[in-house]
Amino acid sequence: MNLSLATRYSCTERELVVSDNSDSKEPPISNKQPRLSRRSFVKGAAAGLAGLAISPSLQAKSKPKGVAGNFSVLDASKPGGIDLYIERKDLLIDGKVGRPITINGSIPGPVIRMKEGREALMRVHNRLGESTSIHWHGMLVPFNMDGVPGISFPGIDPGETFTYKFDVRQNGTYWYHSHTGLQEQLGHYGQLIVEPEDDDPVDYDVEHTIVLSDWTFEDPTTAFKKLKTMEGYYNFQRPTIANLDDQVKATDKGLMEVIGKRLNWDWMRMDPTDIADITGSTYTYLLNGRSARENPTFTAEPGQKVRFRITNAATMSYFDFRIPGLPMTVVNADGQNVEPVETDELRIAVAETYDVVVTLPDDKAYTVFAEAMDRSGYARGTLAPKEGMAAKVPELRRRPMLTMADMGMVHGSMKMAKKAMGGEMEMAKPVKYEAHDEAKVSPIKNRTELPVKDLPTMVEHGPDEHGPGSITMAKNAYRQFDEPGVGLGDDNRRVLSYGQLKVLETPKDRRPPTREINLHLTGNMHQYIWGFNGKKWSESQMIRFKYGERLRINMINDTMMNHPIHLHGMWMDLYVGHEYGKNPRKHTVNVQPAELLTVDITADAPGQWAFHCHLLYHMKAGMFRTVAVVRDLEGEPIDAEA
Repeated sequence: MNLSLATRYSCTERELVVSDNSDSKEPPISNKQPRLSRRSFVKGAAAGLAGLAISPSLQAKSKPKGVAGNFSVLDASKPGGIDLYIERKDLLIDGKVGRPITINGSIPGPVIRMKEGREALMRVHNRLGESTSIHWHGMLVPFNMDGVPGISFPGIDPGETFTYKFDVRQNGTYWYHSHTGLQEQLGHYGQLIVEPEDDDPVDYDVEHTIVLSDWTFEDPTTAFKKLKTMEGYYNFQRPTIANLDDQVKATDKGLMEVIGKRLNWDWMRMDPTDIADITGSTYTYLLNGRSARENPTFTAEPGQKVRFRITNAATMSYFDFRIPGLPMTVVNADGQNVEPVETDELRIAVAETYDVVVTLPDDKAYTVFAEAMDRSGYARGTLAPKEGMAAKVPELRRRPMLTMADMGMVHGSMKMAKKAMGGEMEMAKPVKYEAHDEAKVSPIKNRTELPVKDLPTMVEHGPDEHGPGSITMAKNAYRQFDEPGVGLGDDNRRVLSYGQLKVLETPKDRRPPTREINLHLTGNMHQYIWGFNGKKWSESQMIRFKYGERLRINMINDTMMNHPIHLHGMWMDLYVGHEYGKNPRKHTVNVQPAELLTVDITADAPGQWAFHCHLLYHMKAGMFRTVAVVRDLEGEPIDAEA
């Protein structure tokens, strides 16, 4: 394999934001880029990576404290394993002194490599003054190695060492991070690469790691309190009387029409600029720990195929990723090989990973551009044949605005779930999915196989039945797997959608499911409460899966926000209308506003697991559930070691 590793913000006047609410019982979440040939990884990993190139002035300032982005590469499958040291350390981040939580002295932490078919061994030493943890995101591990305090283990106390050890049963690009409090926001994350036991189906010459993240010099607990105290605290792009004329010009609508739409949003107690809760007003967007002005460089020779392993390790920020002038071929999503898809841009939700291959065509520099979804800033690097080269940085696009369509009120031809009949268009009849109730689970012996194609395209919500934990809700929710997302698809660029993803090889277990669970994604933005079916984690029941069963979860997003939903310990097979065996397999799925999204799951992992929104402040505010894989749906959670 080969390997190359290794930045802020420009606020437009245009859009953003919103909400979360503190749970009294919070969920237990508790510039130089070296390039190695395929054959030189082992040697290179042993030697470590050279430091990133930075300006002499910044270098001088950094001597006493170090600079973010100087991370190493470790091989956790080697005899004796590896040691990881978690501690606070003064580092220069975007030229200013911060005090992040570092892993082996860096943010991101070291790239950890493993080998499929071998054992991985990691000793984690806690040098903090508080408990910590590491969760191996997307990895199939015994539940007591999953690293979620209060769910799968007690956590790692100050001064203690915890040894993670498990057999590696997969390959691909993953990542790791803290599952304790808000430590992830403080820099506690890194990329994880699992090399395949057999030949890699991806053809490439040079490999580079890209870890995208968001950093704030504020204390994360202070940021959370601000969100609870004032809705839209970080949204400086909200509609006001002062910018009314700007909106008229930008939308090419009449003044009264614009005012009318604003009144509609006010009536629904919503804001069309609610794209991100926390924005570039406080965030510095980082690529491999470096800000845009620090511009980390990825090198390759003209004609070489470059594999970028991209991880969104941000806490709250979605990124729209592109390399202007170069088409990208998507070859891997969430660690799973997919049939190659050529595209110009992709949106990467929080906690997702994508591998893309690009060919450097000539002796020129190209900008690696990751634009925040709300357009409040960007991270940036350069792909070039040598150091010191740079390309033009694209201007930030106009910030997107939510529409009534994003709340299920009105939808265009793609979102109306229509079908052609006799030359006319007939709107599909909506169904209704009642919220899951653990007290009403039917005996498994009475079940039959559920359909695996032509699933309902639209769900009618009906009256509000989720209580104070949900103050906004879509009238209808729609399948949106062919939609690129708000703010994308209108500039003639090809944009990746879930509907384009097909697994390269059909997984072993693609039985039709026999049971379904309906979860409404709900929120009260004014109080910053987030949850499922109107309940925070502290108010909820454990969701039980029967060991060995194949089941379905329908997620209905009643909010105006995107939510990246992550299930620990098991894969989610995402329904996108393909032949059933070709539907993509993911560990994190993004659910768009007013979207109906369906995943099928094989309950093959005994123990207790976390299931949650991966927006960190939403998770803290209650959008979290505990899943127990049990022997019997009438019994208690099983002990995986029994």
